[in-house]
Amino acid sequence: MFVQQLYTGCISEAAYYIESNGIAAIIDPLRDIDAYLQLAKQRKATIQYIFETHFHADFVSGHLDLAAATGASIVYGPNTVTKFEVTVAKDKQVFEIGDTTLQVLHTPGHTLESSCYLLKDEAGKDHAIFTGDTLFVGDVGRPDLAQKDNEITIEDLAGMLYDSLHEKIMPLADDVIVYPAHGAGSSCGKNLGSETFSTIGTQKQTNYALQPQTKEDFIIAVTDGLAAPPQYFPINAKINKEGYESLDTVLANGLKALTVAAFKEQITTFEPVILDTRNATLFTQGFIPGAISIGLEGRFAEFAGSILPFDKAILLVCEPGTEKESIVRLARVGFENMIGHLAGGFDAWAKEGEPIDLIIDVEADELAMDLPFDPNMVIVDVRKTSEFDKGHIKEALTIPLDELTDPASMANFDDNQNIYIHCAGGYRSVIASSLIKRQGIHNIRNVIGGFKAISELSDKFDIEETAIAEEVKA
Repeated sequence: MFVQQLYTGCISEAAYYIESNGIAAIIDPLRDIDAYLQLAKQRKATIQYIFETHFHADFVSGHLDLAAATGASIVYGPNTVTKFEVTVAKDKQVFEIGDTTLQVLHTPGHTLESSCYLLKDEAGKDHAIFTGDTLFVGDVGRPDLAQKDNEITIEDLAGMLYDSLHEKIMPLADDVIVYPAHGAGSSCGKNLGSETFSTIGTQKQTNYALQPQTKEDFIIAVTDGLAAPPQYFPINAKINKEGYESLDTVLANGLKALTVAAFKEQITTFEPVILDTRNATLFTQGFIPGAISIGLEGRFAEFAGSILPFDKAILLVCEPGTEKESIVRLARVGFENMIGHLAGGFDAWAKEGEPIDLIIDVEADELAMDLPFDPNMVIVDVRKTSEFDKGHIKEALTIPLDELTDPASMANFDDNQNIYIHCAGGYRSVIASSLIKRQGIHNIRNVIGGFKAISELSDKFDIEETAIAEEVKA
């Protein structure tokens, strides 16, 4: 028996390769399937099954492309309805994978079709459970993503999750390995742990959701403090349920290299989003006017899905050699209408003498020096509300990054203001600066190093916590 976790850190996603006696199965594959095909080829194995734990909301699964490439069957748990051919398994149904077996455990709660898969070794002993978004390290899946026409409430789903955990997962032996679908940073839970796998015994000891409590207390615990899900979650869930364009087709369209003249023609014809995927530090030094910065060095796909419109074409400006990576990572969260990239990247645009824009970078100590003497200064903190609550500059205005796509957010700014933008470390603030610039507001400064740099100069700033944060702390 061979089990390998294939973890993708930029979206905190874990897929799994299981193999026994030349037969392999993949659990929760990403849309880019080459890693699974290569692993099976290296090990001289045949991928026979593709198991999905549920309709994922935070990424587009590779189930369709992988099935087309291998002939493998796509398996979902009970209550699954799709627009493509799948095997809808029954609760406790067993699938043979070589000399091992995988048993379906229907565990509704995160979604109605959510299922876990219990792997038994060659001797029939419980070895590991692949928990999808039902159970994470230190957390459980959020129960607010599968409501349907108000027939099912968050509380209803949380109650189902309680039953699923207590009836299907917690009775397992303490040494059974827990392999979840996500790790820290995922928006599929509230506070996932940093480890990407654990054991049943460890989770019983440390996971707040598995502690002795009534169902009513559990429902309160798992529903309290849930942030709004990112805008792309329902879009991705629908794509996973209904189907999508082949990744090969998406790549063929996006990898069209466009001259500066052709690039400009596409802008005129399609009025697309111009997405610049270069490092944030390069973007501030010069970019195509109107471009949005989302650098590949950060949680690129997550921010793209949260900020970019899904109904517009995308033109790419990339560091040469990163075009394919940019397209693949966009496709992972459901973007398919990439219509080309600028050949030679931004340098080609600049060499042609085309108009460019830039963002002024300032150090935190410069912000500290200007703050007491500039009555027109506005400090914009684009971190999440939970981050802001834990500590912020007293004078700062909080506008979380994903809210800057709302035109109403721009009403906070006047032409005579000097706007200083910061996040936690400097990545999100560049995205935010590009969004604000795109709205015709240009008197802005990006604070290098973000709140980390600001907090290191705490003697020069008035740092405070919100009342909410104080109550939580107390």
